[in-house]
Amino acid sequence: MNIKKSAVAVLLSAGVLALAGCDQAEKAAQQMLSKTAESAKQAIDDTHKAAEQALSEATGGLIEKEKPEQEKEQSSQAI
Repeated sequence: MNIKKSAVAVLLSAGVLALAGCDQAEKAAQQMLSKTAESAKQAIDDTHKAAEQALSEATGGLIEKEKPEQEKEQSSQAI
């Protein structure tokens, strides 16, 4: 009978440790996903800035840059 109780205690302990490991893995995955999203956003912003500069150079500055308010409206509509 003592062996069965010990086995149950070991199995329960192993289950708790497994759950704790899963929680840590989930937190690590969320952090990695957040960092990846931030990197992607930065890459998009850099690409947008480079495209605006290339367009400005190609047109010789004939096309005016949109006002910041219009950009905010367009980016919020795109999202």
